[in-house]
Amino acid sequence: MENRKKYGKTLLASYLGFATQAVCANFVPLLFLTFHDTYGISFGRLAWISTCFFFTQLVVDFICAEVVDRIGYRKCIIAAEIASGAGLAGLAVVPDLLPSPFAGILLCVVVYAVGSGLTEVLGSPIIEACPFENKEGMMSLLHSFYCWGCVGVILGSTLFFSLFGIENWRILAVLWALLPLYNVYNFATCPMEKLVEEGQSMSMGQLLKTGMFWLFILLMICAGSSELAMAQWASAFAESALHVSKTVGDLAGPCGFAVFMGISRVLYGKFGQKVDLTVFMAFSGVLCLGCYLLAGLADMPILGLIGCAACGFSVGIMWPGSISISSRILPMGGTAMFALLALAGDLGGAVGPAIVGNISQAAGENLQAGVLAGAGFPVVLAVCVLMLQRKYRTR
Repeated sequence: MENRKKYGKTLLASYLGFATQAVCANFVPLLFLTFHDTYGISFGRLAWISTCFFFTQLVVDFICAEVVDRIGYRKCIIAAEIASGAGLAGLAVVPDLLPSPFAGILLCVVVYAVGSGLTEVLGSPIIEACPFENKEGMMSLLHSFYCWGCVGVILGSTLFFSLFGIENWRILAVLWALLPLYNVYNFATCPMEKLVEEGQSMSMGQLLKTGMFWLFILLMICAGSSELAMAQWASAFAESALHVSKTVGDLAGPCGFAVFMGISRVLYGKFGQKVDLTVFMAFSGVLCLGCYLLAGLADMPILGLIGCAACGFSVGIMWPGSISISSRILPMGGTAMFALLALAGDLGGAVGPAIVGNISQAAGENLQAGVLAGAGFPVVLAVCVLMLQRKYRTR
């Protein structure tokens, strides 16, 4: 309890950092139709916005493995918040200043994607370095704020557009930018500890030569794929495969998925000390498999929606749990390990949705067939966890 008080501002800053990351990932996709109508940008070009965002994060993840320790956590995380705020605020003016609005949007996306990527790499080790007793639980709570950020940006933006009109989206972009800019103060003044003493952390080369580390990489790829294969397609799946309205699809799809994922992470954060993490993750993998099968095979829309929402609960512990297990077995992994794990998770987040989309297209635009293809990700994850279980318990 004493440590919770001492590092309260560190927790708040990290929580808001992950919420900001959710804003960066989810705000612009809500405006795709507006960009299409206002600037005449084709849907094919708009699809490059998400690709650009995640590709930038992958590049940042890789660079962080080499440079963050030299610069320092505090300077890097402050830069992350400034970049996130500048990118979001820039959306309000940059597209209208440049000859090509699309180029202006992409420029802003790259800027806040740099901030989002830095936050993804640094948020977990900042909390891991704090002397909390229940570190697995604290890690799960930290990652739950990405879920609540997703819910907040979807509901908050929907409410704003209902009250003030979609044409005022530029004002909302500036309002969302205030969150990371305020958080600069928190990160500048909060206490931070070193994850590993200088000169003692493993290098990228040492990590890549460690057989166990590649199992962690596979675990993170499966965690990212299991989560984002359903999350990215949830709205379209609800509308096209389950034949529900756009409003119901958004609320029961991506929003419902995020709510249940957040609940899962909060519950583990509160009661995780009473449960073996590897057992909980293996159970989550089996539950996730069941959810994919239910969503992919259900004839009744209500069952498909239940499978979609419950999938959020099942994947909740996968990403933070994979990070916690890795840091326990390789305690000297340092920043390089966290950066490469984030890269692997992002890679899974790119591969998973792509597989679902391509399988759906090959099956005649049948999203249920694509969702069924995603059932393989939690199976591989559960096998990886069982392989790690004995090693984890020993450490």
